[in-house]
Amino acid sequence: MKVSIIGSTGRVGKSTALCLAEEETVSTLQLISREESFERSKGELLDISDALAAKGVSVDLETSSDIRDVRNSKIIIITAGIPRKPNMERDDLAHVNGRIVATYASEIGKFAPDSMILVVTNPVDVMSYVALKYSGFHPSRVFGLGNHLDSLRLKNYMAQHFNVHVSEVHTRVIGQHGPYMVPLISSTSIGGIPLEYYSKRDYFSGYKPFDLEGTIKKVINAGSNIISRKGATEYGPAFAVSNIVKTILNDEKRILTVSTLIDGEIGDIRDVCLGVPVKLGKDGIEGIVPFLMDDNEREAFIEAAEFVKSSTMEVMRLLEEEGLKGR
Repeated sequence: MKVSIIGSTGRVGKSTALCLAEEETVSTLQLISREESFERSKGELLDISDALAAKGVSVDLETSSDIRDVRNSKIIIITAGIPRKPNMERDDLAHVNGRIVATYASEIGKFAPDSMILVVTNPVDVMSYVALKYSGFHPSRVFGLGNHLDSLRLKNYMAQHFNVHVSEVHTRVIGQHGPYMVPLISSTSIGGIPLEYYSKRDYFSGYKPFDLEGTIKKVINAGSNIISRKGATEYGPAFAVSNIVKTILNDEKRILTVSTLIDGEIGDIRDVCLGVPVKLGKDGIEGIVPFLMDDNEREAFIEAAEFVKSSTMEVMRLLEEEGLKGR
């Protein structure tokens, strides 16, 4: 199946391209770039081609600066946008990246009307809503990376602390991909044992106090900590995107946390994109999966919804003032 990446010369875009080039279900991988970045995009393609030859993998590789060439793509990944700089909030990116995503989403709606859109551009919850409205697609076919990466980070930190394999940690982060993220600690388990039992000194030998608040802050600041040291996040997002694409192309029916439209499915929350667990298959989102929240988590989730919706509506207002009308 054909997968296209818009913004393929950025650090996340090119790392994602390399990850996806190795997926057996990806028959054609297309790199879309701006005209001024086209030669660099061709260079990335040639470099990936050499890497695949070394691994004995074969995939059709294409590059283009014409958005019309996304025709017949199964999944189109939007990574285009200005990068977040150290100490820069995601909301500072919202307006300029909103303009970029709106333009591409509108073109995708015209030239690849049967595709799905996976948004990686930050702030991803706001950008997912922009992509949804400007593509005119059904919500099941537009979603953002967001909390899938946050969930993987939380699992990793917990696995390191409790010295277990990461697959033994079952936890999830919902809400905003940013400071309003909501870790579902009340339903977290390790090896099938609720996390609360790991806090009991007499329950396990080798007991180590777990700094929950510090770990949550570590997840929230993970991206900023990487950006301050190397200038951008790339490998984590790239592999997380690859997880989502593989799940869809293989029709795996996995439950992953992505940013999707919430419109009455959870309490009174409406018309906002947030990270929630969904079942993903060959046609995209098959439905939001019910999940448990305690009172504190529910309150935090509502607060996240209010914050993201306010940011989203402001971006939409600015885009419409500039003459960019959604579908």
